[in-house]
Amino acid sequence: MPPSLDTVTRCGWVHDDPLEMAYHDHEWGVPLHCDRKHFEFIILDGFQAGLSWINILRKRENFRAAFDGFDPEVVARYDAAKHQALLGNAGIVRNRLKIAAATLNAQAFLRVQEAFGSFDRYIWGFVDGETVQNAWPRLADAPTHTAASDAMSKDLKQRGFKFVGTTICYAYMQAAGMVNDHTVDCFRHRELG
Repeated sequence: MPPSLDTVTRCGWVHDDPLEMAYHDHEWGVPLHCDRKHFEFIILDGFQAGLSWINILRKRENFRAAFDGFDPEVVARYDAAKHQALLGNAGIVRNRLKIAAATLNAQAFLRVQEAFGSFDRYIWGFVDGETVQNAWPRLADAPTHTAASDAMSKDLKQRGFKFVGTTICYAYMQAAGMVNDHTVDCFRHRELG
């Protein structure tokens, strides 16, 4: 049984939304080593740019359906007709540039898999294969980017990825458990430490 809002302290960004609490409690900051999930996070973080994460969470199942379960091999083959259909899908964020970027990112993702054997091996190289354990007293103490996210952003861009600025990369690192940015008072900080 997951903890309730009344029994535990969570990071300050978590609101009284069951979807957000479940995401925080079971996914955010958990070390991720599945290429399909890495691709999902890259796509969702790109769509989140300029928006609130809860809006993306609420549309997540629609994104999964619209983007063929986040299968990079399928998304890499999307054409103009598919992009137009996605622009007409009210269940997702309808942004022409972000939709086009999803296809470009899928193509780049496949190239990384081929070059490194897996995307997971490549991406975890930015933190030497280990979660960076932080100890932030407050949410405001956590950075919006680091030298690692700067390097990741630069390298991803050189490999053809879009919507991978350093702030998006750092959010991705937090979500994928490459950094433990749960605040020290959060029950998940110790569990993931």
